[in-house]
Amino acid sequence: MKFGAVAVQHAEGTILAHSHRVGKRSFKKGRVLSAEDVAALKEAGYEDIVAATMEAGDVGEDVAAQRLVEAVRGEGLRASAPFTGRCNLFAEHDGVLVVDEERLEELNLITEELTLATLAPFSVVAARQMLATVKVIPFSAPEADVARCEALTSDAPIMHVVPFSERAVGLVQTRMAATKESVLDKTTKVLEQRLERLGSRLVAERRCAHQTEEVTDAIAGLLEAGVDVVLIAGASAIVDRRDVVPAGIVGAGGQVDHFGMPVDPGNLLLLAHRGDTPIIGLPGCARSPKPSGFDFVLQRIAAGIPVTPRDVMQMGAGGLLKEHGGRRSPRAKEDAEAKAPARAPRVAAIVLAGGQSRRMGTANKMLAQVRGKPMVVHAVEAALSSDAVEVIVVTGHERDRLEAALARHEVKFAHNAEFDRGLSTSLSRGISALDPEVEAVLICLGDMPELSARHLNRLIAGFDPVEGRAICVPTFGGKRGNPVLFARELFPEMQDVRGDVGAKHLIGEHDELVCEVEMDDRAVLLDIDSPEQLADFVNASTND
Repeated sequence: MKFGAVAVQHAEGTILAHSHRVGKRSFKKGRVLSAEDVAALKEAGYEDIVAATMEAGDVGEDVAAQRLVEAVRGEGLRASAPFTGRCNLFAEHDGVLVVDEERLEELNLITEELTLATLAPFSVVAARQMLATVKVIPFSAPEADVARCEALTSDAPIMHVVPFSERAVGLVQTRMAATKESVLDKTTKVLEQRLERLGSRLVAERRCAHQTEEVTDAIAGLLEAGVDVVLIAGASAIVDRRDVVPAGIVGAGGQVDHFGMPVDPGNLLLLAHRGDTPIIGLPGCARSPKPSGFDFVLQRIAAGIPVTPRDVMQMGAGGLLKEHGGRRSPRAKEDAEAKAPARAPRVAAIVLAGGQSRRMGTANKMLAQVRGKPMVVHAVEAALSSDAVEVIVVTGHERDRLEAALARHEVKFAHNAEFDRGLSTSLSRGISALDPEVEAVLICLGDMPELSARHLNRLIAGFDPVEGRAICVPTFGGKRGNPVLFARELFPEMQDVRGDVGAKHLIGEHDELVCEVEMDDRAVLLDIDSPEQLADFVNASTND
């Protein structure tokens, strides 16, 4: 890739390295300059710009990011569409993230242009949570290096998410003369809550004296009952492999695998098994709901991931969990101010389908047949196939016919009784119907049958209000089209719009928030407003 100053007259096809103000518009870095862009730069007085020029053997940043993310992701991971050389990976379900750290490091050492960052290995993750990001350092990467990354992952992906599976857990608690039943009851409750968060459940409990023979009998009883995991909370901490709890495990036919761990709190954890059943001697801190080394082990077991002595001994990095006296605990502050883990943005889609289609004459264009189905169905199916978390169809004119045409689709209908007052009323009605957790919305038109989930997902991938991308506008050949994505912060202004107009004027009023997302076809420019346009489109589709 060439990089440096380029005369504007020769800049068509180059990639803009820095953002520039061009008249009333902002050309953002990464923009591939069209002939129209070059003309606008000349008119604005630019003589040269700093740009990147692709050469033979270069892979564009988005293509490289897509290839890399497909190479590294395994089961339980969903990838976003690539945008500005970035692809994010999200969990498809709750579970534990498994990362091959050696190959991750090897991949990141291949070249500076290709990077992969993940959450810590064995992190507990939730559905839709962001787990990793691939970033191609602008604006391209060598084909040879992309191929090396793909070869590195040809046998197996670098990362995957193991789902939690329901485990039936048995608990043994021992007593001494001074032991209070209330302490045992609290321990049971804390462990039940821990297990529930991991998709497992406490199915049986045995309480006995803190004596080897009684511990043996209690363990044997739980194993005979068929539990998947045995937890043992001793009235006194385990201090040696030959102490009461480990001796009781051996007496029940079990084997002690490891004692102690480099995690604080949690040092005095005992790892054992009988057959395929894990047995864990709990450290005293497990009676508290606060995180401890016990959680590191339990989380893996709940996902069916074997835990070996070596695994335990490698838990030291990040294993200092204790808050010591003499300073204010940061955890209280973090609990109060903690931000939720990064997740896939909750973007909804509103399909506006309530207009009277006056330019179509008496026909309702939303119900016109296009490739064997009503036109509006194409727009709705694109939205449903995308990463949108909900799809709202705003009806108005011929409401019953529209709802009948979409009866088999999982959409939410929002009827606009004032549809004859213009597009703005349908827009406001759709915004009012959104789930309160939605962070942004795609305003889709029902008369754009060529749109696909691919177009919508690329807009969603561009959305990042923290980086100033709160309005995402699709473009093709330098021309802006539809649908447009708006962040929640703009919803009040969208609902204030009046007349037969949408919210496009907000793009000009908030240029600093606008991100243009280049598409690879004309679908974002095509809407159908007249019988002639419909006939031409149907004929073209038939010929295709």
